[in-house]
Amino acid sequence: MAGPGDNARTGGPQAALSEPLKRALTGCVRALAESPDLEVGFSRDKPVLTGNVARLPEFSRKPTPEEIGIARGIGDAMALRKSRHNGRVHASLMPESPEARAVYDAAEQARIEAIGANAMDGVGDNLALMLEDKYRKANFGAVRSREEAPMADAVAMLLREALTGRAVPPAAKGVVDLWRGHVAEKAGDLSAMRGALDDQEAFARLVREMLHAFDMAEPVGDEPEEDDDQSNEDDEQPPKDESGSENGDEADGADNAEAQDAEQDASDQQDGETQSAEATADDFVEDDSESDDEMTPGEAARPEPSDFSGPQTDYKVHTREFDEITGAEDLCDEAELDRLRAFLDKQLANLSGVVGRLANRLQRRLMAQQNRWWEFDLEEGSIDPAKLPRIIMDEMSGSFAPLSFKREHDTNFRDTVVTLLIDNSGSMRGRPITVAATCADILARTLERCGVKCEILGFTTKAWKGGSSREKWLHGGKPANPGRLNDLRHIIYKSADAPWRRARRNLGLMMREGLLKENIDGEALVWAHGRLLARREQRRILMMISDGAPVDDSTLSVNPGNYLERHLRDVIAHIEGKSPVELIAIGIGHDVTRYYKRAVTIVDAEELAGAMTEQLADLFTDTVRGGGGSQKRAAPRRAAAR
Repeated sequence: MAGPGDNARTGGPQAALSEPLKRALTGCVRALAESPDLEVGFSRDKPVLTGNVARLPEFSRKPTPEEIGIARGIGDAMALRKSRHNGRVHASLMPESPEARAVYDAAEQARIEAIGANAMDGVGDNLALMLEDKYRKANFGAVRSREEAPMADAVAMLLREALTGRAVPPAAKGVVDLWRGHVAEKAGDLSAMRGALDDQEAFARLVREMLHAFDMAEPVGDEPEEDDDQSNEDDEQPPKDESGSENGDEADGADNAEAQDAEQDASDQQDGETQSAEATADDFVEDDSESDDEMTPGEAARPEPSDFSGPQTDYKVHTREFDEITGAEDLCDEAELDRLRAFLDKQLANLSGVVGRLANRLQRRLMAQQNRWWEFDLEEGSIDPAKLPRIIMDEMSGSFAPLSFKREHDTNFRDTVVTLLIDNSGSMRGRPITVAATCADILARTLERCGVKCEILGFTTKAWKGGSSREKWLHGGKPANPGRLNDLRHIIYKSADAPWRRARRNLGLMMREGLLKENIDGEALVWAHGRLLARREQRRILMMISDGAPVDDSTLSVNPGNYLERHLRDVIAHIEGKSPVELIAIGIGHDVTRYYKRAVTIVDAEELAGAMTEQLADLFTDTVRGGGGSQKRAAPRRAAAR
């Protein structure tokens, strides 16, 4: 049951005052989206709409009217996209070039927002606030030439002006004026597109005609409909190693990694580095390809949105009203975070050296793989110097011995993001959670050096024995089989885009007394999986670290005894079978291999560091040479050893 201390943990009275505002905004978004089941959350991460989940910006402790209006504008834009946008139609007419796609996407978003602005003046005002904030943060006022002015934004604002009659946001006026004459000369009067405002396909065709007038795309119907995947695959090139090295030897890769270690250690001492810029108001649009039910040109086909929103099971939630997605820094003040981090560092002074050595080993392996690799024991290719004795012995035969050649391959080391999802349940209290926090900390730093983004998340509940959700159930007459009956708390310790230095102290929060309560693993996996789907990286890896099966006394007391475990199995099977996310798990003193296909169980928390690094290293080794996905090495094991 929630007590008076809960407000302090969630930001105090100010956080409590913002709850009615959040509930009202959630209701508005669902109504405008025409989707009562839409999951609406609030986070300090960038706003995003993916599948059936909308993430809005978290309010400050004392939100201003402008801040509230901007958040409402973001919610309105997401809701309109949910109800007025068809991903299949959008993808079917999408042009090929990136520049044309940017204009095409921006025009579609302008159409969606124009529908809402024309129907409801309040929605139009909210969207205007959002756009003004977006372009002010982008510093569009400093743009002085067309070369610096994004054409996609200019076209979107000109379309908005033509479709709604609303003036261009002041912050974007300079950029729009730079393009206004060119667009009018090439495309004519944009107000003629009003007639197709409610017909997405007709509007998209008009946009394609406009792009053709700009010499940015071929007319609709002139592009080949077949073999798009093949041509786009041919265009893909593996990213070049940031070190610029052309040598594929493992030793050189290790040297490069050590050099980067030295540079990173030096830079870690500098306090002047700033965090990446905050997300603009419409960043959720960038993730549209994840929520569309069609393939995007240049990418592999994805399952339909229903495949990403979670498995179709009888699992249900009594209420999400009291659930919480929050940053670690919002659960306690800065002074306490510093104290908890210092306590974590003191407790793990000895273990950090061991974990650091394992992390350095992982780094050397990853950096070596980012260059090139050799395939051995081939019938043709370059002569393998190690097989020269065999060739000399076979000289009398007049032909080279078989399997004496090798071939060098470029590694397709795609951009990658890794999410570490850590069980924050009460059974992890003590040494297990301390080791998990330290391993996550050091691995995040290591992956960042290798150019791999890393996100660290935690999951628990806000209260023991049901909290406010159970109170609401009791007051509602205790209906039978209510489903999940506790208040979730999902914690963002480090977002994927946050630098390691800025987030390291957040991990100390795991040391806080009273934080660790109960664990509902299935919903935590759905949450972490949804965040990964919203990412733009080509490869996405989710690592679950847990010490047992899902347990919540409140839920299990009024539902079947295997209710949470059955849901967890359904979620795992769904992700492993239908999702592009690669899922691995580590169980601490608990056999997780009965749940996950790719998993390892360790007896002691001290083994966690080695298990985490080995699992990640094996995952990269197994897929880098096979070209990605779940493919295995193309070369034999002895070839890898060489």
